[in-house]
Amino acid sequence: MIFEPFQAFTACEFQIKFATEHWERDGAARLRHHVFCKEQGLFDDDRDAIDDSAIAIVALSLLGIAADEVVGTVRIHEAEPGLWWGSRLAVCPRHRRVGALGTSLIQLAVSAAHARGCTRFLAHVQSQNVPLFRRLHWTTLDEVTIHGHPHHKMEADLAAYPPFMTPEIGFLALPKRAA
Repeated sequence: MIFEPFQAFTACEFQIKFATEHWERDGAARLRHHVFCKEQGLFDDDRDAIDDSAIAIVALSLLGIAADEVVGTVRIHEAEPGLWWGSRLAVCPRHRRVGALGTSLIQLAVSAAHARGCTRFLAHVQSQNVPLFRRLHWTTLDEVTIHGHPHHKMEADLAAYPPFMTPEIGFLALPKRAA
């Protein structure tokens, strides 16, 4: 009998939640650095002053019931009372085909902010990601260039994002199945 080489494991469930553990925050920072500094070359270091007050949200791959690694992240912060921003949305390259991680991170980001009194939620979205955000009930307010790359300043329709009261626990996201 001939055995096939070991195939890379892909989790079948993911937990989307606020980063509450040190290893989760570290994993989010490493993933952001990989995506924005190494892969996209946008920065030498993607950390900025917003990180001092931002809430990190993570997508964790699950092995059974145990969290294995950070495979997605986004951060949110309140810029002024009621006005929240999302930024630094990143998904690990080998998990981008899962099809649910970016959507789930956006859902928790906006819904958690909504539960905290958000009346307006904005983000600067890289142009290639605009179709995803439009499907998720976001509208373009302006087109801008940030770090030499085209972005859309977009706003979420809060009616599509009911307040989510337990973001520290979060929710499970399942991979989308091919049709």
